[in-house]
Amino acid sequence: MKVREFEEKVWAIEGVRIVLRVDQNTEVGDYPYERAADETWRITELMEKRILKNSGEISWVVIQGDGEQPHGAVILRTIRRSYGGYNSSN
Repeated sequence: MKVREFEEKVWAIEGVRIVLRVDQNTEVGDYPYERAADETWRITELMEKRILKNSGEISWVVIQGDGEQPHGAVILRTIRRSYGGYNSSN
């Protein structure tokens, strides 16, 4: 799957905006998850357990609702709420 598709799939499943820092035509693995990670996971846990496992060692960042990049210790619930309209039942 292309990087853009991967980013969109993470958004649809996790409710978290990520940006992979490579050309948008780069091929990465699929994002095979159907359910969002637990809201108490930290960004670093999402990275280690899901993102890097499926995208390889590509550099990436999370972008929260205000456009800023949060620290890796921030929990997913906080990031998801920063977007305003995210509902954990998505």
